[in-house]
Amino acid sequence: MKLKVLFFLFVMTAVIFMAGCEKESKTCTDLSGKLTSHSGCKNKKSATMESETADTLSCVNYSFDPSTNELLMKHINAGFNCCPESLYCEITLKNDTIIVQEHETDGMCDCDCLFDLDIELINVEAEKYQVQFKEPYAMDQEELQFEMDLTKDANGSFCVIRKQYPWGVLN
Repeated sequence: MKLKVLFFLFVMTAVIFMAGCEKESKTCTDLSGKLTSHSGCKNKKSATMESETADTLSCVNYSFDPSTNELLMKHINAGFNCCPESLYCEITLKNDTIIVQEHETDGMCDCDCLFDLDIELINVEAEKYQVQFKEPYAMDQEELQFEMDLTKDANGSFCVIRKQYPWGVLN
């Protein structure tokens, strides 16, 4: 009888342990995010938009508020179809990596252009993260990925050089 009770306690302990959230893996975090707004197409011939960032750069500027655990990111010069029905992002946290997967729906035009995306993440802890942007039009160009240490710097930016269409077409 004692053996059955011990076995039952062992099984219950194992079930509780496996169902719990391990802080090291961060798989149970409530971190979430969404695209809150975006610019119009920046390089249509009729556009007169001026930008402080060269069109050969794809950049992310970020700002973290530790009092609200909110992280704001601006992806400058994200490449998409010239006239998508909508743009959106899926944000996931895998171990110490924040992955921002960018999407468009129904790109109706026979052209591509650059947009600025405003992305809001909530329930972000002040920790060190790897950040990866998955961009649908970047293809074999340098990936937009960087380390962000929110324990040291609440604000920062990172850029990669892009020279394939739709980047570099405003000059």
